[in-house]
Amino acid sequence: MSLPLEGVRVIEVGQALAGPLAGVILADLGADVIKIEKPDGGDDARIWGPPYGPDGETSLYFHSQNRNKRSVILDLKSQAHIETLHALCETADILIQNLRPGVVDEIGIGPEAMLARHPRLVYCSIWAFGYQGPMRMRPGFDPLLQAFGGMMSMTGRPQDPPTFCGASINDKATGLFCAVGALAGLRQRDKTGQGCLIDTSLLETAAFWVEGQVNQHIATGEVPTRHGTGAAVIVPYQVFDTADRPLCLAAGNDRLFARAAKVLGHPEWAEDPRFARSAGRVRNKTELLPLIADALRGNARDHWIAALEAVGVPCAPVNDIGELATSEQFAAVDMVQTLPESGVKVLGLPINIDRARPWSSRPAPKLGEHTEEVLAALRR
Repeated sequence: MSLPLEGVRVIEVGQALAGPLAGVILADLGADVIKIEKPDGGDDARIWGPPYGPDGETSLYFHSQNRNKRSVILDLKSQAHIETLHALCETADILIQNLRPGVVDEIGIGPEAMLARHPRLVYCSIWAFGYQGPMRMRPGFDPLLQAFGGMMSMTGRPQDPPTFCGASINDKATGLFCAVGALAGLRQRDKTGQGCLIDTSLLETAAFWVEGQVNQHIATGEVPTRHGTGAAVIVPYQVFDTADRPLCLAAGNDRLFARAAKVLGHPEWAEDPRFARSAGRVRNKTELLPLIADALRGNARDHWIAALEAVGVPCAPVNDIGELATSEQFAAVDMVQTLPESGVKVLGLPINIDRARPWSSRPAPKLGEHTEEVLAALRR
């Protein structure tokens, strides 16, 4: 299939997750992504295993986030190699960097310097704590920002200690926002002829995830608390135990609650002034939730799912990763791809273009695999 970013060149100067994820999004959409790696081992994520790929050395993690790219070794401590990077940027549309704060300025490839020399470049920086403020020079990883960004305080049950989200959602969403910013920057360049600076950070992403709670605090002065699997302003909207397996029930409005109440054998709940309206259910959830929990424990999960779905009440089993990966619906959306040459299986982008998912045309590169190929093109 013809891909929308064919003809766009991206220089990726970064490692770990957020920067490479932004790069792989653009690569899967057709961009030529040249990954700059240090000579002594390359991207640290190459060894983040097990599991590893067929060579027994390159992590599955690296394969997933670096497919469809070309790897070029440059020693950015060398001025000659910095000049080579500049030569590559002359051919590029986008540069993505997520090096430790301060490093790009120390070696002369900071955003202002690069735009002065390459005025059509869309220069994308991924920071830990943002490009300004007293903490801007601090490094950071996803769990640190889950902690600092308030997310841990909102995750888990009130009686439990602060809890991490099970996925690196700050890294991944920051990479996504970086890719969105890069594409917006290209669109702006189309109109103005000038490149621009795009800044994203794990902190801003973390704050974005708890946007509703931050807005609530700004409006009321109250500090939101944890609700386990539940929600602050919708009831019932959480996980309940059944006679065998847990079930997530999301009766998100009064009509759905009335249907759920009837399925659970208690149609009177929908007429009870304490529970009939959403605001009342939130105010009286300490009374309502035990009633729902007691009713659901009376039968098995699959029974309740069938009965609730029959009347249009949203619900879902609480799957583990194995159950997700073997479910019929996961197979139907067809996200798993086999990378060419390596045979490694990874998930593709959650995007379809004209009902077709963009699949990888090349595997994750060996360290420095394309150095001569890319640099030879500069010498022509």
